[in-house]
Amino acid sequence: MHTSGLTFAKRAETSAVRSDQIFDQTAYPKTLSSNPQSTMNEGSATATSSSTTASSTGNISSNADENARKVQIYKDNLISRAENLIIKEFPERIVRLNALLETSQFAHRNFSDVYQELNIPVPPPIVVETGSGDASTNAAKRQRLNSSYGVDGEGGTNVLALPTGRVDCNKAISELILIVKPVIRALVEDSNLLKMWISFMIPKIEDGNNFGVSIQEDTLSEIQSVETEAATFFDQISRYFVTRAKVVSKVAKYPHIDDYRRAVAEVDEKEFLSLWLVLSEVRNRYCSLHDIVIKNMEKLKKPRSSNTDSLY
Repeated sequence: MHTSGLTFAKRAETSAVRSDQIFDQTAYPKTLSSNPQSTMNEGSATATSSSTTASSTGNISSNADENARKVQIYKDNLISRAENLIIKEFPERIVRLNALLETSQFAHRNFSDVYQELNIPVPPPIVVETGSGDASTNAAKRQRLNSSYGVDGEGGTNVLALPTGRVDCNKAISELILIVKPVIRALVEDSNLLKMWISFMIPKIEDGNNFGVSIQEDTLSEIQSVETEAATFFDQISRYFVTRAKVVSKVAKYPHIDDYRRAVAEVDEKEFLSLWLVLSEVRNRYCSLHDIVIKNMEKLKKPRSSNTDSLY
């Protein structure tokens, strides 16, 4: 009987502990919600974060739409400029270049007209005394003689002073370069504009009915070759000045050699002929671009016809 009483007491104590645990578990949510101000702050922060994210997304979308609108305006203006360039400005430039090639600066001009005298004097000849003496004495005399004329070893005869203080560029060639350079630059810019115009006209890639697209690609390839060729004309002008400067420096170093003086004149004559050829090629490129674009204007603007379904 005593043992049964103890067992009953332990069972009652265990039941009490379990009921306390259940009470604590049911009370735990009440503890979390016991601070309503904290809950309100958390909800307000979440709402603020959501509104900030929505506002940021709206600003990004608005900026993207504005940029897309500006890009479309740029494309429309470029297309309008390119069509005006082909129809109106190309014929005007062809006529202007033909008139320029017929002027006295380019047409029927002799090579002697572009010749310019070099202001590099020929110093007096060096008199070398020959006579008896040992080798060391002759070597010392030769060294003093070379030093007096500014010669180091066998490097030539340096010209110590020029009458005008410098050797000028060829005046006639420089005037022609000032005329030709803007023409070359205009061709480069026009080719770049036409290249972008045709690129905007190319439709999205689809199967079939790509004959007009092939015409666009061929025309685009021709325009790109013209742009590349026009850019090389600038390099040609730069190389002329470098080449002439090297030959002139040879004249200053070896003033007694007439071949170097003649080489300077040959370089000037070659550049004069090259400038005439460049101007003619620019005129020809304008003619070819105008011809190929005008002949294929319909296919360039609408490479795919709208009634292709009726063919099948």
